[in-house]
Amino acid sequence: MSGCLCLPCYKKKEGSSAAAAKPSIDSQTSSLLQKPTHPSLPPSKGMDAVERLKSGFEEFKTSIYDKKPELFEPLKAGQAPRYMVFACADSRVCPSVTLGLQPGEAFTIRNIAAMVPPYDKNRYTGIGSAIEYAVCALKVEVLVVIGHSKCGGIKALLSLQDGAADNFHFVEDWVRIGHIAKKKVQTEHASVPFDDQCSILEKEAVNVSLDNLLTYPWVKEGVAQGTLKLVGGHYNFVDGEFLTWEK
Repeated sequence: MSGCLCLPCYKKKEGSSAAAAKPSIDSQTSSLLQKPTHPSLPPSKGMDAVERLKSGFEEFKTSIYDKKPELFEPLKAGQAPRYMVFACADSRVCPSVTLGLQPGEAFTIRNIAAMVPPYDKNRYTGIGSAIEYAVCALKVEVLVVIGHSKCGGIKALLSLQDGAADNFHFVEDWVRIGHIAKKKVQTEHASVPFDDQCSILEKEAVNVSLDNLLTYPWVKEGVAQGTLKLVGGHYNFVDGEFLTWEK
């Protein structure tokens, strides 16, 4: 099986990177939400934060919005997206940018590690309501879950130790949604270095989210009737690669 942008099957990349010592649970999780030591300079460097947003909108309006009335005029009446995309909140992996999705094409949910929790009417109502609206009201055709390289949420998941106290109020409890994927990777790839386990887990966590989507009755029904398709994806921004596979 090979991977490309046009929804083929998933191909696991072979080979492994150089071995890396696994840091302690405390050092890894405590650094998860901290800024990198040497971040690259953002476009807004030297500009007031609010002014950066305003100037960004003005550029969008003059360069795109005003020049594409055929795209934006129909959207004033409503939306009919083909895709529902689950992506990580990581600032480096915006799906609209990396996949070239236009306004109106994708109903998008972004969170830590692009996790999709199982159906739970009491605990995950925010995600559940978005899935319900996208499938039942907007009639999307494709549900896509996209993992990515160097994912801090996946690193935190793989670092978690059973019974250890959480260092964050929400992050660690959230990434435990991928616990099954973590156990699979640790069992099947026990001899693989930690960083390589993270790379494998980035894809396996996507598969868990795809399985969890099938716990939502309207998704399960849509897949059974052939009106819905489930697709997994992985964006490797280190090597500039995008893989897809169907569930």
